[in-house]
Amino acid sequence: MEFSSKLLERAVNEMSQLPGIGKRTALRLVLHLLKQPKEQTTALSEALQTMRNDVKFCKSCHNISDVDLCEICSNPNRDETLVCVVEDIRDVMAIENTSSFKGLYHVLGGKISPMDGIGPHDLNIVSLVNKVKEGKIKELIFALSSTMEGDTTNFYIFKQIQEYQVFTSTIARGISVGDELEYADEITLGRSIVNRVPFESSLKL
Repeated sequence: MEFSSKLLERAVNEMSQLPGIGKRTALRLVLHLLKQPKEQTTALSEALQTMRNDVKFCKSCHNISDVDLCEICSNPNRDETLVCVVEDIRDVMAIENTSSFKGLYHVLGGKISPMDGIGPHDLNIVSLVNKVKEGKIKELIFALSSTMEGDTTNFYIFKQIQEYQVFTSTIARGISVGDELEYADEITLGRSIVNRVPFESSLKL
């Protein structure tokens, strides 16, 4: 792709680094920004810069937050004895949109995937096990996607906490095998949370 401007080329190259954005799409987006008022482009740039510099991760659940303890963890109306284990913030947002869950979350930051070089110690698993050791959690809900990596991660955590007095469950299989939570519709996802099943039972399926 030939460019008439080095500045344009650099902007397109940077934009194309985003997931799912190829060079042609990046060019279309950059040209769109060029047509907008300078104030709008400046506002976008400042928003991204501020987010990158100031965003925090909740010290309790590892969710993305503006403060040290996210709004969910600091909400006294949430059930701290019920914790839902998810892969990332997109899953938290998807479940919250169902209004079917009133407990807390624990964001792992990924799934165990040897093929991608991701092991248990690359995820927020130790802090989860430590929470269970404290004895406040009565139920742990595994809400990872129904993939081999998701099932492997669920089983690894289950083995780590098996000796402690905590009930483990997994979301009902209204979510198709291989599907990611963020793409499930709110009704199906909400029902899968409400109709969750004991984790040990899911091992026999």
